[in-house]
Amino acid sequence: MQILKTVAELRAWSRSLRQSSQFAEAAVGLVPTMGALHEGHISLVRTAKTSCSAVAASIFVNPTQFGPNEDFSKYPRTWEADCDLLMKEGVDVLFAPPPEEVYRPGSATFVEVEGLSNRLDGKSRPGHFRGVATVVAKLLIAAEPGRAFFGQKDAAQVAVLRRMVADLDLPVELIVCPIVREPDGLAMCSRNRYLTQDQRRQALVLNRALKAVEAAVTTGERRSEALIQIAHSVFATEIAVEIDYIEVVNWQTLLPIEVATPGSLFAVAARIGNTRLIDNFLVP
Repeated sequence: MQILKTVAELRAWSRSLRQSSQFAEAAVGLVPTMGALHEGHISLVRTAKTSCSAVAASIFVNPTQFGPNEDFSKYPRTWEADCDLLMKEGVDVLFAPPPEEVYRPGSATFVEVEGLSNRLDGKSRPGHFRGVATVVAKLLIAAEPGRAFFGQKDAAQVAVLRRMVADLDLPVELIVCPIVREPDGLAMCSRNRYLTQDQRRQALVLNRALKAVEAAVTTGERRSEALIQIAHSVFATEIAVEIDYIEVVNWQTLLPIEVATPGSLFAVAARIGNTRLIDNFLVP
């Protein structure tokens, strides 16, 4: 596994592959991450390996997507373990740039997807999706992949990035992979390691709420108001958990809808202590 630090190196590697006749159209697959890797990230790598001739992963804790009172300074950084995992999975290139390579001194250009960036997680975290869209655009421009891989857990992020790719006519296919869960149902997330033992137990209420709503949908309930109330009743069993949002939205626009139609998104976010977690499911 090569470890590359500069945009020039990453772009040269990608272009050399795409110019080789032995590689398929989707020669390069990109898996962007902030490190602190877990099985959710690895599932993206494995999916990329099955559909791309070569796979690049990135590790970059992006400062522009963190608010002033968020956890940038303490965000988990597990460099050696991350490298070991990626090497074992057969990743071809790890792109790990220093901050000044991504944001050059005097940099004044950002990418903002208006409207979408202020919904769901964007409403709770002003400026968050501007930072996400900017860094992902930079990674896509640097790596020039045929496909880029993201997890459904970050469903609002996926909606923002889909719109960005479409609006900017970026020649990349975004592949969305299923949520990977712990055996007890908690969605895998790098921030899970912040949780104490008691908080880890409390955090399971997110999955319980989703399961209760899924069960109601299965039996015919489609009214968003009723489904949201079911989730609220489950969250009420864990008084230490603070709800951020519970919403039923169109996955393309992230706007609330009155009836949960197939393909719409039921999404929740909550705080357990100082840790903010998200989860969701797609309505069948």
